[in-house]
Amino acid sequence: MTSDSPQPVVALDADGVLLDYHLSYRDAWARAFGEPPLLRDANAYWPMDRWAVRRLQGEDMARFRLCFDEHFWSTIPAIEGAVDACLNLHRAGYRLVCVSAIGAPFRDARLRNLRDAGFPIDEVIATGNDVGTESPKAAAIRSLAPVAFVDDFLPFLRGMPSAVHTALILREQNGSPNQGPELDTVRSTHTNLAAFASWWLESGSR
Repeated sequence: MTSDSPQPVVALDADGVLLDYHLSYRDAWARAFGEPPLLRDANAYWPMDRWAVRRLQGEDMARFRLCFDEHFWSTIPAIEGAVDACLNLHRAGYRLVCVSAIGAPFRDARLRNLRDAGFPIDEVIATGNDVGTESPKAAAIRSLAPVAFVDDFLPFLRGMPSAVHTALILREQNGSPNQGPELDTVRSTHTNLAAFASWWLESGSR
C-alpha cells in the first residue's frame, strides 16, 4: 500500500464476532428476574438454548425487553482474542468499521462499548436486522467497499458484492443457522475473529 492509496477497510459484525452477546444475555436475565440462569448447552448458537431459561410471554417478556437498554448495549464484554485480532489488523494498515444489525437508537452505545473495550474502531453502522433475499447489511457494505466483511450469521452475508471477501465465523454449532447450500457462497470460514485475522494477514490479504 503506497502512502497516497486509500486505507483498506475491514468490516466487522459485533455480536458473536467482536462481543460476547451470550454473557450479556445472561446478565440481562439476572437484571430482569433476580438471578443468572444456569448453563444448559455450552455449544448452543442461540442464547435461549445456551442458558436454562424459560419461554417468556406477556408481562415477563416486556420486563425482559426493558433490560436491552443503553446499559446493555454499551457494556457487552469482548470475545477472548478479538481485541488483539483487531489491533493486529489495525497495525497492518486496515481501517476497521463495525457493521451491526443493531437498531439505530443504540448505535452510539455500541460504539462506546467497542471503544471502552479497547477496539480500534471509530465507526459503527447500524442496519437493523430484517433478513430477506438480501442482507440488511448489504447496502452498507456496498457503500463502504471493504476488502473483507466478517460475520457470524450466514443470512447476513447474502447479496454481498463479489469484490468483497466474505468470512463467516463458525462459532457454537448446536442450532446454528450457518449450514446448508448458502455456505458455498462464503469465501472463507473461521472459528473466531482471531483465527480470521491470523489467516488474513499471513495469506497476504486475499
